[in-house]
Amino acid sequence: MFADRIQPFGTTVFSQISALSRKVGAVNLGQGFPDFDGPATVLQAAASAIGQARNQYAVTFGEPELRQAIAQHSQRFYGQQVDAESEITVTSGATEAIFCAGLAFLNPGDEVVVFQPCYDSYAPAITFAGGVPVPVTLHAPHFRFDPDELRRAITSRTRALFINTPHNPTGTVFTHDELLLIAELCCQHDLLAVSDEVYEHILFGEAQHLRLATFPGMAQRTLTISSGGKSFSVTGWKVGWAMGPQPLQAALRRVHQFSVFSTATPLQYAIAHALRLPDSYFTELRSDYQARRDALAVVLRQAGFSPIVPEGSYFILTDTSSFGRGDAIAFNHWLISEIGVAAIPISGFYQSGNHGDNLLRFCFCKQWATIEEAGRRMEKIQEQGGRGGKVGG
Repeated sequence: MFADRIQPFGTTVFSQISALSRKVGAVNLGQGFPDFDGPATVLQAAASAIGQARNQYAVTFGEPELRQAIAQHSQRFYGQQVDAESEITVTSGATEAIFCAGLAFLNPGDEVVVFQPCYDSYAPAITFAGGVPVPVTLHAPHFRFDPDELRRAITSRTRALFINTPHNPTGTVFTHDELLLIAELCCQHDLLAVSDEVYEHILFGEAQHLRLATFPGMAQRTLTISSGGKSFSVTGWKVGWAMGPQPLQAALRRVHQFSVFSTATPLQYAIAHALRLPDSYFTELRSDYQARRDALAVVLRQAGFSPIVPEGSYFILTDTSSFGRGDAIAFNHWLISEIGVAAIPISGFYQSGNHGDNLLRFCFCKQWATIEEAGRRMEKIQEQGGRGGKVGG
């Protein structure tokens, strides 16, 4: 009964792990959503919009108030001028923008370079449109790409390149030189760049987020995607956007109008309010997440892991091979059922090759009490074998 195009895709690993976590009462450090609310002023802005009768269909490509706020945000943080009327489309989360981009710009047989491990919606967005994902690996332990591998991945059939920085799941933040090379290759080969930047405000230490669209030659060939869910801890609102030149917007909007048509109206006004929060909010967001990152890293080390501390996003990767209990998938099922803590194996984030089999992703966008409870539960790991031993017998 099913169409051939959906045969390769089952239920996402996020849904599977979250369901198992709920069933056994595990602390869920797997799926990347905060277990706390966003700023009270942003929540109140949503309630106020509902009370002001902003409850009917929005303008299909986004309410003017939100599009203006997105344009102001781009100018404020990146010095990037974006026309609110013709160069922004509001979508139902960044994932919808990614999916619409695949259908809007790819023809059957077109190749798309993706950096693996990659967020799990990229491959479906490409293949549903008839495209072919071509992976370029971010190599552990620092998760950087080899420039020569990237060059070799581009062929006469390459149509686009998908990039994600700060990166999920590795936490890598692409450097100026890496982005410059990507920009040069896109210009040289006339490629479209789809840049997923949803973690743009979650950065640590000296890491700096640079917008690919601001590099030479990229303004007219880049679709920049972001959302309010990560920066304002309202992932369930699903308010995202795609910025880019008018010709790209014209194609994207044709797909968007026949998928969801428009995004929740009152929530658009709330995210517009959020984007205009003072600089102190974004500074505090960064420092707060850095503290949570460091706390979870301590928890993992005490449990016997060697965490790979990220530059951005709200995930930490760690290797499970030293515990001697199979690959990360098997280890994670044991971790959930016997220890009561859930993570996400990232082997499914790879498109090809023998990569990530022993890597788990833990998220730290959690209340302090959640991180502390996870730490208490993971003390049992050492009790049942310890680092380098046969965990669980």
